[in-house]
Amino acid sequence: MNRFSFFSVLFSGIVLLASCGDSSVNEETGLVNNFHIEGQIKGAPNQKLKIEAQSQQGVIEVAQTMTDASGNFELDGNIPGMGIYSLSLGESGKNAVVIPMDIDDKVVLNATKETFAITPSFSGTKWAKPLTKYMVLFSDFAKKQMEELPKIKDQEKQLARFAQLKKPIVRFSQQQIRKDPANPVNIILVNLIMPSQETGFADWDPENLEDLRKIETAFQRNYADSPITGMLSQQVAAIDAQYQNYQQYNSGTMAAPEIALKNTGGTEMRLSNLKGKVVLIDFWASWCAPCRKENPNVVRLYKKYKGQGFEIFSVSLDQDPTAWKAAIDKDGLLWPNHVSDLMGWQTPLVQSYGIQGIPHTVLLNREGNIVGVGLRGPQLEQKLIEQLAKN
Repeated sequence: MNRFSFFSVLFSGIVLLASCGDSSVNEETGLVNNFHIEGQIKGAPNQKLKIEAQSQQGVIEVAQTMTDASGNFELDGNIPGMGIYSLSLGESGKNAVVIPMDIDDKVVLNATKETFAITPSFSGTKWAKPLTKYMVLFSDFAKKQMEELPKIKDQEKQLARFAQLKKPIVRFSQQQIRKDPANPVNIILVNLIMPSQETGFADWDPENLEDLRKIETAFQRNYADSPITGMLSQQVAAIDAQYQNYQQYNSGTMAAPEIALKNTGGTEMRLSNLKGKVVLIDFWASWCAPCRKENPNVVRLYKKYKGQGFEIFSVSLDQDPTAWKAAIDKDGLLWPNHVSDLMGWQTPLVQSYGIQGIPHTVLLNREGNIVGVGLRGPQLEQKLIEQLAKN
């Protein structure tokens, strides 16, 4: 369960000035219309069409118009610079598509009412063709998810199938970013090459970091004044630092910080006393639903490998000792090493182990050095087997 998202929502809080109107200058604000969208939405006669942007004050309407009896429309407005916008059809605003726009964009949009937010066709700008292709791929990805994933009951197999289904859209995003790092469409595609909240860097392609740097450099060169560029720079710097830490944690050269806490019976237990064994430090809590869901897998690993020199050192972020002890019994956590300072998120271990969410695992080799962080499921078991094979 995340205390807060491992990676913040990208590009939120962008303040945008806006105006509406279909003439060259808006009468209310005096701002010159600097973008134009036109096209046809079949099956959507006399429908409201509006473009909006997120800001620190909430949603800001940039411009709006109405389709005619045949679904044709023209939409003009003013934006302060390159950014990400929501174009919606109808009064509710739920039938919407996210688009990247820049000053002087002249966009042509063709769609039906049913495909407006799923597979619209854009043309007229450099981001139009890749966005159209992306939405086709994303639609196929989403459809297969809905069809296949509910049929898979095993969580690990479900995650593996999800990753497999995602590959085409990830591959497209990587190729598009490398071909044209300055393209505004990368505001959308960049999320496909970020580390996931579920697995972090465990299954992440490190070449994505270089791609992120290419986007940042291109945006700094082409859109230096855009708030998005500053936010992207912060995001890339954070991921870079986190990845360097991840590499260090997995190198086997960094000793695990000592943990000396009391167990459920009040006796102090030390992590260092387990040197000579391969140890999984499991940070969890009774109130953490994902932790409790993962516990059967941890129990399975302990039963399977405890005779080969494997131990688990469970550290609870509970504050209620009764709930902590009850969860140990209910989930059948049969190993003896259960400790907590009952300080919850205020425990100093959050900082010393870089914990941003639980469950959080740290695998140690026989020397007590860190060889894996955030491993779960098959990845954890594979790394465990590798370490147990080393004498």
